[in-house]
Amino acid sequence: MRTIQHWIAGAETTGTAPRFGPVYNPALGARQAQVALAEPADVDTAVQAAAEAFGQWREVSVSRRAKIMFAFRDLVERHIDRLAEVIADEHGKVLSDARGEVVRGLEVVEFACGIPQLLKGEFSEQVSTGVDACSFRQPLGVCAGITPFNFPAMVPLWMHPIAIAAGNTFVLKPSERDPSASNLIARLYAEAGLPDGVFNVVHGDKVAVDALLDHPDVAAVSFVGSTPIARYVHERASANGKRVQALGGAKNHAVVLPDADLDIAADQITAAAYGSAGQRCMAISAVVAVGDAGDGLVERLRERALAVRVGPGRDAASEMGPLITREAKDRIAGYVERGAAAGAELVVDGRRLRVDGHEDGFFLGPCLFDRVTTDMDVYRDEIFGPVLAVLRADTLDEAVDLVNANPFGNGTAIFTSSGRAARTFQHRVQVGMIGVNVPIPVPMAFHSFGGWKDSLFGDTHVHGPEGVRFYTRAKAVTSRWPEADHGERHRAHLNFPTAG
Repeated sequence: MRTIQHWIAGAETTGTAPRFGPVYNPALGARQAQVALAEPADVDTAVQAAAEAFGQWREVSVSRRAKIMFAFRDLVERHIDRLAEVIADEHGKVLSDARGEVVRGLEVVEFACGIPQLLKGEFSEQVSTGVDACSFRQPLGVCAGITPFNFPAMVPLWMHPIAIAAGNTFVLKPSERDPSASNLIARLYAEAGLPDGVFNVVHGDKVAVDALLDHPDVAAVSFVGSTPIARYVHERASANGKRVQALGGAKNHAVVLPDADLDIAADQITAAAYGSAGQRCMAISAVVAVGDAGDGLVERLRERALAVRVGPGRDAASEMGPLITREAKDRIAGYVERGAAAGAELVVDGRRLRVDGHEDGFFLGPCLFDRVTTDMDVYRDEIFGPVLAVLRADTLDEAVDLVNANPFGNGTAIFTSSGRAARTFQHRVQVGMIGVNVPIPVPMAFHSFGGWKDSLFGDTHVHGPEGVRFYTRAKAVTSRWPEADHGERHRAHLNFPTAG
């Protein structure tokens, strides 16, 4: 059995007292490897390696850091296909989707290549007589990332390139379900010239997570995952004095108005609902059909759901792959059963899907509900699978109120041909990321990603300008250089100093 090891201080290791977890090929339903699960001692080894490396890495010039990022960027681009294959084999998503994930992560690396510009400070001359003031930002120290299974390359790449380019060192704890992409990234960093210990990978479960949250030498923690765990990470790490950004779950709505092009809306919503088998924090999982848009939209969604080609990720003909585990498949099938029992109309039932040659794979076909109500758990909960729920509303105001009443606030979209309606929607809706005729409004790397309400714990979003601020802290300097040889006496006063 192939063993996936930690990457600490520039080398692979299974750790001190290794436990192991299974790594499956979801398309086959078969175990393909085992991954070492870190004990607290292994986490401590990684953090200490990062702490030791920080002393030298923070002194490396920003131009040199940028050159390493440029080299890393080129290596990631050259290895896109290899990364996509690793992701497809362990996560199950189709190759085209896996490549897209790497590309969206690569955009953040490209943003980090501009770190000399991003870390420029400010200067004000003569704020008082003979006094100047400036401010600048410095790295925090050892930063940690705890990332989910659904984007094993992209989400970590939203974190560590900016942290490292800003002068920090990094310990990544990726999902133990699909760990290999992180080790490949570690090797690419080493090939790019990143010193040993600046980037480390520890695989593991809650034992490793808690060790990172409690370690006194970890200065900041970035997390992406479910809302209950995001709340836990935020509370525990904050109680230990760490800076924290913890992104939680989602229930992303698409509001479709009667004046929308229903064919375009159905195409876009189908892709956003069933891409990656719905295992995206920005997937559309609820549609609010306004007025008389409902019947025509549901019929179009039904046709497109039935046409989705489900198969193994390595098959170029596949549009949607399997779920990550058998437990996930069974859990989501349970939601479908309960939704039908609660009175929702099950328009498309993907539970009977079978993929020839992959009968043991974790496959579940697209599922579509109509006439869902807000009290049903198929609407309330983040299902994280290929299940789309359609609700009905009479007006745009009613639809906005429905979206705002939901405890999640990650992403939302509106489909309309009315600029006035779109502007009203984006002004009133209480959600962090909004799409207008765009179903998955993930910002580009030079903006920041993050939701509202129960979708974010902490006060900064991921990557972009807010990412730079999260991984650095400011210093403000006020300076005077008196010339004593002129005989001028610079008298200090006991009152609070003011400009003069």
